[in-house]
Order: sequence, then structure tokens, then C-alpha cells
Amino acid sequence: MRVFKIAFVGITLVLLSGVMPSYGADVAKIGVIDFQKILEISSAGKAADAEIKKQGKKMEIELRQKQKELQELNDKLEREALVMSKEMREEKQRELRISINDLKLLEKKYNNEMKILNQKLGKRIQDEVFKLVGDFGNKEGFLLIIEKRAGGVIYSPQTIDITDQIIQLYNEKFSQKGGGFEGER
Repeated sequence: MRVFKIAFVGITLVLLSGVMPSYGADVAKIGVIDFQKILEISSAGKAADAEIKKQGKKMEIELRQKQKELQELNDKLEREALVMSKEMREEKQRELRISINDLKLLEKKYNNEMKILNQKLGKRIQDEVFKLVGDFGNKEGFLLIIEKRAGGVIYSPQTIDITDQIIQLYNEKFSQKGGGFEGER
């Protein structure tokens, strides 16, 4: 009788162990993306960076030209100061101060424009990537996808990092759109 009870319990456990996993919860798929890496490596991120650098270079050239003109104006004023009347010298110095202030305002304006352009392109990429991640997560059955830095993730195994997959999908999508941010400003 005792052998029969042990055999019955053993068979019951074997049968239940085969049935139980089907009643258990699915394994939660969790993913992590590194948005900064996407900005640095993706085609869209590189195009945005190139556009920002292009606009910055254009502004820098214009500022250098204005600085050169101011330096020439200052040099001319210093050379001719001794032969000018006091009123004329004061007028030229006032014009020089106004030009210097105009240059400072222009520099401040350009810095603000660069900041706005950077934010605009970054926001556009972020919106596109987050939509892509949402679609990817839904399609692949993820329970949760966290942005590595904003999510406060201190550690995550490389096996749940889906950044490279997202970059590949985003590059494909970006190339289909024609790629580039020309005319943004």
C-alpha cells in the first residue's frame, strides 16, 4: 500500500508539473534603449548633427566677418584719432560702441537660434523614435521598454538592450523618407 501511495504522488507531481506552466504567467519581456546612442549612431541623428554644424558654421562665418569689420573700424579710428576733431572722434567712438553692441546682440540671437534648432531636431527624432519603439514593443510583445538614462537605469544586462535593433529600424524608416533635415531653422 505504501508503494502505491508513493507512486500515486509521484505520478501526480509529474502530471501537474507538465500542466502547471501552461497556467502560469508569460515571461515579461523588458527592453532598454539608449536614446543618446540612437542620436549619435542613427542616420537621422547624424543628419541632424550635420545640419546643426552647417548652420553653426554659417553663423560663425558671419560673426567673424562682422568682428573683422569692427576691428578694421577700430584700427581706422585709432589711426585717425589725432587728426579728427573732438566731436568727430566722439561720434566715431559712439558708432563703434553701437556696432559692438549690435555684434553682441547678433551673437546672442545666433546662440538662441542654434539652441532652438538643436531642440527642434532632437524633439523630432525623439518623437519618431518613441513611436517606433512603441510599435516595435507592441509587435514583439514587450511588457516594458525603458529609456536607459531618463528611466534612471543604473544596470541592465546587455541581453535586454534593444537599441541596435531600434537604430536599424529607424535608419530604414529615415532612408525611406529621403533622409536629411535641409531647410530646418
